[in-house]
Amino acid sequence: MGVLLLFNGGFMLLSSLVSLLTHDGVTFELTLSAFFVLFLGVFIMLLSRNHTKQIQKREGYIIVSFGWVLMSLSGMLPYLFTGVIPDISSAFFETMSGYTTTGSTILNDIESVPKGILFWRSTTHWIGGMGIIVLAIAILPLLGIGGMQLFAAEAPGPSSDKLHPRITDTAKRLWFIYVGYTLAETILLSVAGMSFFDAINHAMSTLSTGGFSTKNNSVAHWNNTPIIQYIITFFMLIAGTNFVLSYFAFTGKIRKIFRDQEFKFLMTFIGISTFIVALVLYNNVDLTLSSFDHPQIFGTLESSFRHAFFQVVAVITTTGFVTADFTAWTPFLTIVFFGLMFMGGSAGSTSGGVKGVRHMLMIKSGFLEFKRALHPNAILQPRHNGSILKEEVVYNIYAFFILYLLSFIFGALVFGALGLDFESAIGVAASSLGNVGPALGSYGPAFSYSELPEFGKWWASFLMLLGRLELFTVLILFTTFFWKKH
Repeated sequence: MGVLLLFNGGFMLLSSLVSLLTHDGVTFELTLSAFFVLFLGVFIMLLSRNHTKQIQKREGYIIVSFGWVLMSLSGMLPYLFTGVIPDISSAFFETMSGYTTTGSTILNDIESVPKGILFWRSTTHWIGGMGIIVLAIAILPLLGIGGMQLFAAEAPGPSSDKLHPRITDTAKRLWFIYVGYTLAETILLSVAGMSFFDAINHAMSTLSTGGFSTKNNSVAHWNNTPIIQYIITFFMLIAGTNFVLSYFAFTGKIRKIFRDQEFKFLMTFIGISTFIVALVLYNNVDLTLSSFDHPQIFGTLESSFRHAFFQVVAVITTTGFVTADFTAWTPFLTIVFFGLMFMGGSAGSTSGGVKGVRHMLMIKSGFLEFKRALHPNAILQPRHNGSILKEEVVYNIYAFFILYLLSFIFGALVFGALGLDFESAIGVAASSLGNVGPALGSYGPAFSYSELPEFGKWWASFLMLLGRLELFTVLILFTTFFWKKH
């Protein structure tokens, strides 16, 4: 916990440097926040320096769950100290949305916010994205859930295809790739016409599949510069796929990428979804009416494809950037995008949601049940990438999906009880749990979450954490047997 706070404080100091360079008037408040967090981190480390360093499963669950909460509690100090977000519930919501890479915001006029704070918002995404990668490969496998069970490029069983035998070396390699991608996107966006400040903020948001933007209209601000939107779409695709596949690409193992069943499943699904959405847009929608205040300069065919491709990738990878208000297109497309909120990117990526590999393996298991109905004596076992799935992995997938649906239903019921209409309640529940960002109804792409009731902000923050940490990690803390001494 102390190390996490030091990490947080260090990035706050970096944000205060940005504030100093841009003369935005909040340098002192950001520096004060940083030193407060750094002092608390050092204090906790000194307090626990003589304690045993051995972490068992029980401690692992607590560290992961409470670590994210502690990061959010300390990370909201810049908002509070600067007065950009004066109340605690809204500040916590914004910060949790950052670290969980959800991208939902309560800010209505983002462009009036000091640049040091905007940089800090994007940094919370970037820290959260890095944390998820390390969590997936280094911590969750030790707890026997998620992580390597669904992460590997070979079979989704524990330990399968790590990049290197040592977990720390694996994490370092993936962090290097993560940083490299961020720098590459920053340079490309700068060359394409973004300011350097906008470019680095959007790069951090993209690679973490977050969604915070420096503009009120998100990426729709650059509707007159299609190349910027294509660059962001490309990096959203990279961020939404298994980061191990990127390592394979850089080490020349290209065949492994195209043999990966989850990758092929996800790309096929994105391709089909993009075709359907583009077809409806081309035939039924005047894009200038749903693209905020920026008219299109290209023909309707290119515009239809670009908006369809961008929004499908943004929702499936749970990045949450928008080039238009997709809920204003047609009722059919609103339902399509609501369904896409339950998809999620690849396991081992920075995206949220159910994850493509779970959907794929449940579909495979469903077809096997049809075969068993015809051939009850046949031995039929689900396979993934040529390997037979272990029974406990299949049970884990079923359990996850059932818990995910129950969490969504209960989450929507709470929002309904708080006074949200049906469309808004199911939209906010699906978006928060899937870490998507924009929802439906009164909380769609054209609106912020500022009107969400105070308890609703805390509830949405809980759903964000629940979805981000793969359900089991958080929900197990609410069981009685977890706290019993064996």
